[in-house]
Amino acid sequence: MTDRRDYPGAMTPERTRRLDLRRPHLFVGALLFAASLALFWPGYATYDTLQQYQQVVSNHLDDWHPPIMARLWQALLPLGHGTAPLLAAQLAGYWLGLTLIADALAVTRRRGAGWVVLVVGLLPPLLGWQAVVLKDAQLVGAALAATGLVARYRLRDRPVPPAITVAAAILFGYALLVRANAVFALAPLIVGFISLRHPVARVGASLSIVAAVLALSGPINHRLFGAAASDVATTQPRYDLAGIAARTDGAIIAGLPTGTGVALRAAHCVTPYFWDPLGDTPACVTALGPLDSRTTGTLYRQLGNEAARHPAAYLAQRAAHLNMTWRWLVPSRLPGAEPPSLSEPNTQELGNPGRAAAAWQMVAGHMVRTPIGWPFAWNVAACLLLAAACRTRASPPRRLALALLTSALALEASFAAISIAADLRYHLWPIIATALAAVLLLDRLPSRRHLVIVAGAGLLVGAPALIARATLADPPPDYETLLQWDPPVALLPR
Repeated sequence: MTDRRDYPGAMTPERTRRLDLRRPHLFVGALLFAASLALFWPGYATYDTLQQYQQVVSNHLDDWHPPIMARLWQALLPLGHGTAPLLAAQLAGYWLGLTLIADALAVTRRRGAGWVVLVVGLLPPLLGWQAVVLKDAQLVGAALAATGLVARYRLRDRPVPPAITVAAAILFGYALLVRANAVFALAPLIVGFISLRHPVARVGASLSIVAAVLALSGPINHRLFGAAASDVATTQPRYDLAGIAARTDGAIIAGLPTGTGVALRAAHCVTPYFWDPLGDTPACVTALGPLDSRTTGTLYRQLGNEAARHPAAYLAQRAAHLNMTWRWLVPSRLPGAEPPSLSEPNTQELGNPGRAAAAWQMVAGHMVRTPIGWPFAWNVAACLLLAAACRTRASPPRRLALALLTSALALEASFAAISIAADLRYHLWPIIATALAAVLLLDRLPSRRHLVIVAGAGLLVGAPALIARATLADPPPDYETLLQWDPPVALLPR
């Protein structure tokens, strides 16, 4: 264990008393929360928001949308109608986490880095999506708040008080249940806060958390929160089985008729952009009809068998989707990136923020077409930062940065096997985690060698992306036409 006195930013009682006299980051963070809340009040409602709100007011829940979010929403409704209570909760968690990290950096003589952390929170795409009442924004808010609570002490090389540990555990628990794939990001982050030295022990602990959450989330959702079971768990195996069938003419896939692949391609059922045609296009629903009576476990077993029998088809299915969700070789105006500037039309009196918020979202819409909105670019940055962190000496900022980078890359890696849609909001946590890790690590100018490596990696991966965006035709803008769109790099037979 490194002696805390060996770290230049470690706090002595005298230094703590002296620096506590001025804490501008806390004040500015509170102002940014208040300003964000005023700007985006009462929050944006999407189609998913409306569907979940209907469950909230009717008290008929299912697990297609996170039951824990619905129960929190019900608990907060006495404070205000509609989306406003959850908007306040997710913005509060967002700014609390960033502000606590910024303040901890300032206390350890890195005030400039603290200001940069708050600037990260002001990036229009990140803050713009945090104004949308969705499970993704709830995940970010809860995970950031928990991280900030722990980091406030760990960055100063101090033990975390028991009360703070309990508060962080509750927030992490909420984040783990509010999004099905959150465990892949949060398990390594939680383990990163635990004093486990050996890499094998850290991997084992992370896998144990993943297994426990996957095993317990169903009973918690159904028995504790009273949500009915939906078919949401079957979407992943159905999506991939359809992808395999569309790429293996004449083969019997999961007991489907031999002509299923041709029928799926003819109706544009298999697209790397999203799984929606399989559930919304009548011909696609009919083609996969034989799968309707099968359990989730059966479908996953059949997917495993078919992936082993037809590995090329399965890998093509997953590679095409991974390219789309990482937004690498895609058109410039791929939908699903910009945060909404209007709520979905509804009869539930869920309103819209004002014109200033719409202007903010317009700026965010332009920015997501730059590398800020390209998940693959953040993945490359996370890998480079991870390599750099492994070569630096141990310190509290390095330990937090490693935990954040591992969290970001673990979630992104999970999309190789578990993902059915390409919306940018699924990548908000990895983007924020990578940006914060960069602030923690880059306390000095990089060397010329590192700059050359970064430039080379950017050119190698970024040049094809730029060429694709310059040459590929934009997809249709409306949902109904998007269901019939043939995306590039779909890796489907012609």
